[in-house]
Amino acid sequence: MSLKDIINSVQSKIESAQERGGFSHPVQLIAVTKTHPFSLIQTCYDSGLKTIGENRIQEASQKFESFENMPNISRRFIGHLQSNKVNKCLEMFDTIDSVDSLKLAKKISSAALRLGKRINVLLEINTSGEPQKHGLLPNQLEEIQLCFEETNIFINGLMTVGPRTTDLKKIRESFIQLRDLRDTINESNTQANMRELSMGMSGDYEIAVEEGATMVRLGSALFGERQTL
Repeated sequence: MSLKDIINSVQSKIESAQERGGFSHPVQLIAVTKTHPFSLIQTCYDSGLKTIGENRIQEASQKFESFENMPNISRRFIGHLQSNKVNKCLEMFDTIDSVDSLKLAKKISSAALRLGKRINVLLEINTSGEPQKHGLLPNQLEEIQLCFEETNIFINGLMTVGPRTTDLKKIRESFIQLRDLRDTINESNTQANMRELSMGMSGDYEIAVEEGATMVRLGSALFGERQTL
């Protein structure tokens, strides 16, 4: 089966999941290309999938040198961003989908100011409460609200990683919590106008779409199991 056929199959599953959940908005596929060669990004582009997500700055920098022949490709940083790599990230990526603290939001905003740009971001929320995960906790509302006061970032929405469990109810609850948090912030903060919910990966994206995801981050569902570096 070609990648184009796999993409069509995934999109069909997304449409069915939206119908079950009562949603009809567009859902963007983000191709998670970490550990994969540049040739796979080219295949994605040729197959009509023009949004890619990378987790590592160093790995991405080697691939992005070849992007001159890919107009309109969207580059989203989806991994944990270390403070000392913020400048490099801003130079390479169109969006940062994993702003996991007020401190990082301030760092990105200051760096963007120096570069004379405004960067689109998503706030990463740890809806599962798992200690090994990065992200603002849903009850850190004051810290979340303060992120909106940073002038050189524009917060488009929220991102979460579902819990590592086979309990489908817990997975669904984490996605519901993210949607509810977005809606609560939009209602209470006049500076907030978030539309995006980046939630759902290869193992749980259909549940996420049922609960209103606007973006899903897919690796193995598109390409098979990842290689290890």
